[in-house]
Amino acid sequence: MNAQDASSGSSGLTDKDFKRLSDFIYQQAGILMPMSKKTMLTARIQKRLRALHMHSFDEYVELVLDPHQRGEELISFIDAVTTNKTDFFREPNHFEYLRGTVLPELVETAGAGTQRRLMVWSAACSTGEEPYTLAMVIREFGETMGKSFNASILATDLSTKVLKKAAAGVYEMERVEPVPLPLKKKYMLKNKNPHKPLVKMGQELRSMIRFQQLNFMDADYGLKERIDVIFCRNAIIYFDRPTTQAIINKFCRHLLPGGYLFVGHSETLNNLKVPLVQVAPTIYRLPGK
Repeated sequence: MNAQDASSGSSGLTDKDFKRLSDFIYQQAGILMPMSKKTMLTARIQKRLRALHMHSFDEYVELVLDPHQRGEELISFIDAVTTNKTDFFREPNHFEYLRGTVLPELVETAGAGTQRRLMVWSAACSTGEEPYTLAMVIREFGETMGKSFNASILATDLSTKVLKKAAAGVYEMERVEPVPLPLKKKYMLKNKNPHKPLVKMGQELRSMIRFQQLNFMDADYGLKERIDVIFCRNAIIYFDRPTTQAIINKFCRHLLPGGYLFVGHSETLNNLKVPLVQVAPTIYRLPGK
């Protein structure tokens, strides 16, 4: 290796290696990584180089792409490249529609929550803000029923790093700003350290949620339950059309007839061959029997 090659290995990611990694990311996770993301990927790999005490991008690329060598670094690499942005009560009209339309209808037509357990899936749950929001909304709705309301939430993500944070259920105070004050008082516990204000989700929310690692590219999601409602928001924007169509059809195989799928406000299922009917902006339903 000449001096120029050595410096390129340590100073940045070459276009050729970026292309190799972007192809690998697409193969492993279905995520598109255009050349415009090269700077972002370079910065995130730089952190992995420091963590592993490596001096060369070349060395790291070869490690990740070698199935005999990468071991658990594959998980760390996927964690590093996935984007995880989320908030409590993000896109609030979805939660209003859930509480005002979806839940009453599922109770009436399918006995969900009353005659049997209501099953909700937060797909691509990131650091947990969405499933904890769902838990608050569902518990509040259940209390209006005047009887015990049985509901469970499955929360999945590709990244084990964000799942660990989600399962801990501990957040900085500013993260819970969007949560209405009565719900904060009811469902969250504040720590007593004024220098590092944190809140922890209460046990009544945590007991409703099961966190699990899941890759949308897997042929079989291994879910035993049939699902009433799926929230998969701001995730399919990272996939191309064939991949999105395949994922949505796999979702539909887990949805009960009459069940709902919520996607993000910047997403659409238009022109996809999927058995869903749009019932509101970014909200779809699997027709009943």
